Amino acid sequence: MLTGIPNTSGSVEWQSPANIALVKYWGKRPVQWPMNPSLSFVLKESVVRIRMDYEIGADIDFHLRGFSLNGQDNEAFAGRIERYLSGLSTFFPFLRHARLSIHSHSSFPHSAGIASSAAAFSALALCVGSIEARMTGKEESGSEFLRKASFMARLGSGSACRSLWGGMVIWGHTKWVAGSSDDHGCRLDEGAVHEDFRQLNDAVLIVDSRTKKVSSSEGHALMHTHPFRKQRVEQAGHNMERILGALRSGHMDLFGEVMENEALSLHSLMMSSTPGYILMHPNTILMIDRIRSFRQRTHTPAYLTLDAGPNIHLIYPASHKEAVRGFIVEELSSLCEDGRWIDDRMGEGPVALG
Repeated sequence: MLTGIPNTSGSVEWQSPANIALVKYWGKRPVQWPMNPSLSFVLKESVVRIRMDYEIGADIDFHLRGFSLNGQDNEAFAGRIERYLSGLSTFFPFLRHARLSIHSHSSFPHSAGIASSAAAFSALALCVGSIEARMTGKEESGSEFLRKASFMARLGSGSACRSLWGGMVIWGHTKWVAGSSDDHGCRLDEGAVHEDFRQLNDAVLIVDSRTKKVSSSEGHALMHTHPFRKQRVEQAGHNMERILGALRSGHMDLFGEVMENEALSLHSLMMSSTPGYILMHPNTILMIDRIRSFRQRTHTPAYLTLDAGPNIHLIYPASHKEAVRGFIVEELSSLCEDGRWIDDRMGEGPVALG
C-alpha cells in the first residue's frame, strides 16, 4: 500500500492480444459479471500496443491529456478510457493524482467484432498495474499481478479479463473448473487440454471492417429482457461441459460442433432481441456455407466462429495449415473486404515492452 503520493514520472508499455471466445459470454450482471461462463484463447498477431506516459504528484489532479489510436487522436474512445481510469482510483489511489498520455496501436480493425476492446483494456490494466508495481517495488509479473490485472481489465470490458494468459482461459464461475471466478479469468491447467488443442490456428476473415451498427455493450444490455435469457444460460452451461470434455479427450469434431453452435446461437440472440438486429453480412453467410462444404468434402477439421460482428474466425489445427490456406485463397478471400484476412494462431499472452 502507498503511504503517500510520491512525485514520479515515466512511461510503461504493454502489448496485449485479442481473444476469441469458443463458448460465448453474452449478457451481464452488475458490476461487469457474466451472465454465463465463457471460454477463449488469445491470438498471436491480433494485438494492441499501449504506451502510457505518466506524471504523479500530490498537487496533480487526475487528467487524461490525450489518447491516440494508430497515430490519430481518438476523442470518442478517449472519453470511455478516461471514465474507466477514473473508476480504477478506488483500487489504485495514485490515479487521483496522475496526469496521463496514452498512445495505442492496433494491428487489426477496431470495433468490428474482433475483440479490440478486450485487447485494449487488458493492455490498459497492465500499464496501470506496472505503474503501481514500480511505485511499490513489486514485481510486474507473476500470478498475483496477472490476476489483479484481469480483475481490473474486466471493469472496462468483460472479455478483456480473458486476454491475460496463453492457452485456454475461462471466465465465470462453473462447477466444472476449480478456481473459476466471475471476478477474473482463469487459465485451464495444461493437463485439462489435449495436445491437439495446444497449437490452433485462427484465420480471421475480414468481411467488413466498419464499426458495428450495434455495439457489444448495447447487445449485452438487451439480454436483460430477452425472452430466451434463461434458456441461453442453460445452453451455455451445457456447452461448457461438452467443450471441456472435448478439450480433455482430444475430440476435435465435438469441439468444433460446440464452437459453431455457440457462434450461431450468439447471432440468433441478437436477431431475437427487442429490438432485433443483424450483424452478419451476406458474405458471412456465403462463407459459412463454403466452410461447411469444404469440411464435409475434404474431412479437414476446420471450424468457424464469430464474435459480435460479421467477421469469421476459421479455427483449425496447425497441422492442416497448408490445406486450409489453399481453401481460403481459392474460395474465401474473394468474399473478404479487399481480399483481406489475418493469418493468426494461438498466442502466449501479453508482453511487457517497456
